[in-house]
Amino acid sequence: MKNGNKKNLVWGLSIVTALLLAVSGCQSRYGELDLGIYQYRDTKDLVRFVYDAAMLVQQEGVLNLRRHRNIKQKKDTEDYYLYVYSIDGTNLYHEGMPQLEGKNLLDVTDKNGKKITRHILRAIVNPVNPHGWVHYTWWEPGKFYPVPKSSCHFMVTTPDGKQVYVGGGIDYPHEEKEFIRVIVDDAVMRIQKEGRAAIAEIADPFSEYNYRDVRSFVFTADGNALISPVVNEKFQQINIIESVDEVGHKPFRKALERLRKRESTWEVFLAKSRYQRGLIKKCLYLRKVPLEGRVVYVGAVTDLPQPP
Repeated sequence: MKNGNKKNLVWGLSIVTALLLAVSGCQSRYGELDLGIYQYRDTKDLVRFVYDAAMLVQQEGVLNLRRHRNIKQKKDTEDYYLYVYSIDGTNLYHEGMPQLEGKNLLDVTDKNGKKITRHILRAIVNPVNPHGWVHYTWWEPGKFYPVPKSSCHFMVTTPDGKQVYVGGGIDYPHEEKEFIRVIVDDAVMRIQKEGRAAIAEIADPFSEYNYRDVRSFVFTADGNALISPVVNEKFQQINIIESVDEVGHKPFRKALERLRKRESTWEVFLAKSRYQRGLIKKCLYLRKVPLEGRVVYVGAVTDLPQPP
């Protein structure tokens, strides 16, 4: 990220922080946020930014955010912007795209077919997703092309008793390990509740379990895929456990050995990248869960975070 943009991000964050401090006094505001789960400063800054705004909306309602919009526009701080929705999907405030205000976007989809608002409404009450992360494709204000986006959200009750959620996102986000931890833990929770019926939802490319280059997968103890991480399982069956990385290591086999004594594990392996000549590190997150009298494994893979 360019230095000028970083300064704008910090400046934008300070505006919301100053507004909140004027309301609540100089107290630590982040006691309930576990920011140690993130490797990137940009991610932590966004969570603080949205959380501060949510606390402001909880104490003073949505109107005070308009002061933030006016100040922010004068300083051309476009990297972060806030939005507020009622839980029926109606946009109450949108700092980047004010033309959306007053519209019901409950069934809005991104260019890939993801129902963004419905995913957010599930995320904000999901116990394994404490910061309400949703990943989708959107477009930058004033631009004409879609960009990858990750947004966090907090649900609050306004002084007049209305439930709303406050959100904000990062364009071209770094891939955090926490992102795949959330989707895998959520998939496990879904299998525990719904059994076999959950498999189709996890496999759905429009679901929250699949985004950008990340795909959730499920396989049995003998290595047969219920949801394959690499190919359509109807086209070709692969034995995931015996699969090797670019230097011959078997990350899935090693992960299964670790899972004999624990419920979840992380494993690092090497892969090729279309963006670099050398090999890059990927991380696998894997969990085990009972399904129809046998153990199955649920996982996802992402880039290993490289903190600046």
